[in-house]
Amino acid sequence: MTRKYNFSAGPAMLPQEVLEQAQTEMLDWNGSGMSVMEMSHRGKEYMSIAAEAEADLREIMVIPDNYKVLFLQGGASTQFAAIPLNLLRGNDSADYVNTGAWSKKAITEASRYCSVNVVSSTEDTNFTTVRPYESWDINPDAAYLHYVANETIGGVEFSFIPESGETPLVVDMSSTILSRPVDVSKYGMIYAGAQKNIGPAGLTIAIIRDDLIGNAMDITPSMMNYEIHAKAGSMYNTPPTYAWYLAGLVFKWIKKQGGLEGVAEINKRKSDNLYAAIDNSEFYKNPVDKEFRSWMNIPFTLANSDLDDEFLGLAEERGLVSLKGHRSVGGMRASIYNAMPESGVEALIDLMADFEKKYG
Repeated sequence: MTRKYNFSAGPAMLPQEVLEQAQTEMLDWNGSGMSVMEMSHRGKEYMSIAAEAEADLREIMVIPDNYKVLFLQGGASTQFAAIPLNLLRGNDSADYVNTGAWSKKAITEASRYCSVNVVSSTEDTNFTTVRPYESWDINPDAAYLHYVANETIGGVEFSFIPESGETPLVVDMSSTILSRPVDVSKYGMIYAGAQKNIGPAGLTIAIIRDDLIGNAMDITPSMMNYEIHAKAGSMYNTPPTYAWYLAGLVFKWIKKQGGLEGVAEINKRKSDNLYAAIDNSEFYKNPVDKEFRSWMNIPFTLANSDLDDEFLGLAEERGLVSLKGHRSVGGMRASIYNAMPESGVEALIDLMADFEKKYG
């Protein structure tokens, strides 16, 4: 069997080593006589899997003791509502940064529960940059400041951490988490859907500072109340057990790569090489301000959009799949998360060079 290079924005590639281990353990985990999918989430076998996964995540991200780590369901999109429900704490306003499609969805959802102050928006640039923090219209009395670290559709990524002072900083890290070291202590809350760098779809991770838990609005559903999940160790109901288990295998794989420092070195090299192929060509273009280019999601257009289907067809023939860009941006998009090997990026660069030679 030949594995394809999957450039999808998510669900994304998983490390082959992780998939092979899961395959080996599919029918019998650690001599238990059961698949992980069959285990009670409250049984000693599964409880050990869950505890080890959390411990490994805390280790690789250096998560301080005064933060809870929650393994939830519903994707990052559910958190768009859960965040104001839990973090407004009697306040009636929150600050949001608008840098793309996912920012807009978070803003729309939060607007159901509070007054949203959009401190900065780059919609007028078609979301190709991030405005300097000094230009933001900050409300010092806001309950929190929310931003999306990386917009998967536009390929725009923050190159700095906003300085929010006493205002809790909340970040959607769905597409950048575990791609490099991060100072967790600078945030009130970090959340991320799993299906890019963590594991399969179905799992969401939330890392929340203790003092922000326990003040949910009365209307908050139990399944969206951080305090309930924290007190139950993410076992208030049946969690996404198999996705949690696979995430644990990914955490161990990251440790084998040299932790987040080792992973970051590889990711930077992959993105640098692909951007160089784009920038050194007259045939391909990336629209994003260079300072805010994403490491993870790299959109690019061809000089002649009529050739898009031809490019995608040749890519498929070479085992490079899911390269079609989002309809709002057009062209191509290469998502090169942790599990995308350098050989996959090299294969894409070779394809681009061959295609330009033929059609450029």
